[in-house]
Amino acid sequence: MTLEKIQAKIQAGIENSTVVMEGDGCNCSTRVVSPIFEGMSLLARQKMVLAIMNEEITNGTLHALSVKTRTPKEDA
Repeated sequence: MTLEKIQAKIQAGIENSTVVMEGDGCNCSTRVVSPIFEGMSLLARQKMVLAIMNEEITNGTLHALSVKTRTPKEDA
Protein backbone atom coordinates (compact mmCIF):
# COMPACT_ATOMS: atom_id res chain seq x y z
CA MET A 1 0.00 0.00 0.00
CA THR A 2 1.43 3.39 -0.93
CA LEU A 3 1.83 6.25 1.49
CA GLU A 4 -0.50 8.29 -0.70
CA LYS A 5 -3.28 5.70 -0.38
CA ILE A 6 -2.86 5.52 3.40
CA GLN A 7 -2.88 9.32 3.61
CA ALA A 8 -6.02 9.58 1.46
CA LYS A 9 -7.86 6.95 3.52
CA ILE A 10 -7.04 8.67 6.83
CA GLN A 11 -8.00 12.10 5.45
CA ALA A 12 -11.31 10.68 4.21
CA GLY A 13 -12.01 9.14 7.62
CA ILE A 14 -11.13 12.12 9.80
CA GLU A 15 -12.82 15.37 8.87
CA ASN A 16 -10.79 18.54 8.42
CA SER A 17 -7.54 16.64 8.86
CA THR A 18 -4.02 17.28 7.68
CA VAL A 19 -2.10 14.03 7.32
CA VAL A 20 1.67 13.74 6.88
CA MET A 21 3.18 10.34 6.13
CA GLU A 22 6.74 9.00 6.47
CA GLY A 23 8.30 5.60 5.81
CA ASP A 24 7.41 2.98 3.25
CA GLY A 25 4.17 1.31 2.31
CA CYS A 26 4.14 -1.46 4.95
CA ASN A 27 5.96 0.20 7.88
CA CYS A 28 5.20 3.87 8.26
CA SER A 29 4.29 6.69 10.57
CA THR A 30 1.65 9.35 10.33
CA ARG A 31 1.02 12.71 11.92
CA VAL A 32 -2.65 13.65 11.90
CA VAL A 33 -3.86 17.13 12.83
CA SER A 34 -7.59 17.75 13.18
CA PRO A 35 -9.95 19.83 15.32
CA ILE A 36 -12.02 16.67 15.85
CA PHE A 37 -9.39 15.55 18.39
CA GLU A 38 -10.25 18.44 20.74
CA GLY A 39 -11.16 17.01 24.15
CA MET A 40 -10.16 13.44 23.24
CA SER A 41 -7.49 11.46 25.05
CA LEU A 42 -4.35 10.47 23.14
CA LEU A 43 -5.45 6.84 23.26
CA ALA A 44 -8.88 7.64 21.82
CA ARG A 45 -7.25 9.64 19.03
CA GLN A 46 -4.90 6.79 18.14
CA LYS A 47 -7.73 4.27 18.22
CA MET A 48 -9.69 6.46 15.80
CA VAL A 49 -6.83 6.54 13.29
CA LEU A 50 -6.03 2.83 13.67
CA ALA A 51 -9.71 1.90 13.24
CA ILE A 52 -9.65 3.55 9.82
CA MET A 53 -6.69 1.38 8.83
CA ASN A 54 -7.90 -1.78 10.61
CA GLU A 55 -8.62 -3.79 7.46
CA GLU A 56 -5.13 -3.19 6.06
CA ILE A 57 -3.49 -3.99 9.40
CA THR A 58 -5.57 -7.16 9.85
CA ASN A 59 -4.92 -8.53 6.37
CA GLY A 60 -1.19 -7.74 6.51
CA THR A 61 -1.14 -5.08 3.80
CA LEU A 62 0.09 -2.63 6.43
CA HIS A 63 2.51 -4.17 8.94
CA ALA A 64 3.06 -1.22 11.26
CA LEU A 65 1.67 2.27 11.61
CA SER A 66 3.02 4.71 14.16
CA VAL A 67 0.44 7.41 14.94
CA LYS A 68 0.91 10.93 16.28
CA THR A 69 -2.18 13.07 16.67
CA ARG A 70 -2.61 16.77 17.40
CA THR A 71 -5.30 19.41 17.46
CA PRO A 72 -4.56 22.58 15.46
CA LYS A 73 -3.87 24.41 18.75
CA GLU A 74 -1.38 21.74 19.84
CA ASP A 75 0.31 21.85 16.44
CA ALA A 76 0.79 25.64 16.48
